[in-house]
Amino acid sequence: MTQASPKVMIVGAGLGGLVLGILLEKMGIEYDIFERSAVCKPYGAGMSVGANIMPLLEQLDILPELKKVSLPATTMDIYSEDMSLIGSMLGTEHEAEVGYGNMLFSRPEFHQLLLSKIPAERIHYNKKVTSVEQTETHALIRCADGQTHEGDILVGADGAYSAVRSSIYNELKKDNKLPDNDVQEMNVGYACVVGTTTALSTEKYPCLKDDTSNFAVCVADGKPHSWTIITVPGERIAWGFVIQLSPEEKKAAVANAEWKPESIDTTISKIIHHKVPYGGTIGDLVDATPKELISKVYLEDKLFETWNHGRIALLGDACHKMLPSAGQGATNAMEDAVIIANCIYELGSSFSKADIEAALTDYRSQRFEHAKQQVENSNMAGKLFYGQTWFERLIRRAVLNWIPKSFEKATLSQAVAYRPQATFLPMVPKRGTFPILPQKMSKRFEEEQAKNVHAV
Repeated sequence: MTQASPKVMIVGAGLGGLVLGILLEKMGIEYDIFERSAVCKPYGAGMSVGANIMPLLEQLDILPELKKVSLPATTMDIYSEDMSLIGSMLGTEHEAEVGYGNMLFSRPEFHQLLLSKIPAERIHYNKKVTSVEQTETHALIRCADGQTHEGDILVGADGAYSAVRSSIYNELKKDNKLPDNDVQEMNVGYACVVGTTTALSTEKYPCLKDDTSNFAVCVADGKPHSWTIITVPGERIAWGFVIQLSPEEKKAAVANAEWKPESIDTTISKIIHHKVPYGGTIGDLVDATPKELISKVYLEDKLFETWNHGRIALLGDACHKMLPSAGQGATNAMEDAVIIANCIYELGSSFSKADIEAALTDYRSQRFEHAKQQVENSNMAGKLFYGQTWFERLIRRAVLNWIPKSFEKATLSQAVAYRPQATFLPMVPKRGTFPILPQKMSKRFEEEQAKNVHAV
């Protein structure tokens, strides 16, 4: 490095934390990632990415590798419990205007791809954070193993029940500086169990021979059950099912965020009999999935007001938790990561506490309204895909069958307009014809490029 730069600590090795690490690696900035687990297990089901994040993945040269483990997504079919088709979404008629097609893949493989870009010495496992502190000169984390670690900037990418967020919120609450919204509990609405099978028989599941992904969402009739089925490369099926919680179950969820194996078995037993559009039942897919790779989480929706405090910032689920929508939450976290990275880059060699706080405040100001819109969209998608009231069923049929194509196109154009990139790297040119929202560019990068031109 030609000049001093801040040291960054990232708590959490999820998709957002890893993307931030990759961006800092590109910058040549010192960083460490602290992960509470002993190892990164390949948890998760199917996931998609679209035009919002593909330019960044293209910029980081990750997109070509992701395509190798993905299948193009041409349609998403919505079924009722008896496997009758309610309607379809996605389609390919606007790909030229969007500039990118949708891809579907196994989330664990995407996680492993990102993990492969991080030098092994940068990730520290078995690092459960118990408390956080900051002073005029540094941020500090204390871990359950008794060790402490210091840096100039701390980013909490540690999920919905973030230890980093809890620490800074407790501090702000003592000083009466925490907004009322941030004191309130998250709205826990769903429980979700996910997994990805091992290779399946193409005779039993002929759809696995297709060169495109088969993507289905099924909604039970009069029961709080929905399930998503996605075919992914390797003749596998990524599956997930969602159960809407009753008021009593919501209270239990808030009291117990940690899952035990027996609770997964109990939840699975409620839904294994349901059919799958491509053959067999959910129970068949569960049986074809290694038990240790089946995971269960509560699904909440919450947009926190406070994203940063002094030298500390929050990223992804730690500051905005969304309902499931095939990877939108992960996309949101990666968008956070690139804007944080851009703001850190602008610091240059000037990284006092005041400078860092200003940079992280800028991150929040650039991201908040976009995240708010995405949380609202996710909430609507949750009602569309999982809603059980008569009104939600009516909305589902209306959206899938009666919405004019012109409105669908306008909605899509608006949805894909936000495409943030790293402003300290050569920008990927615009793809497609739909308008793209401008982003705040880097003064430092422009100045450095101008100097390079004059030097030549």
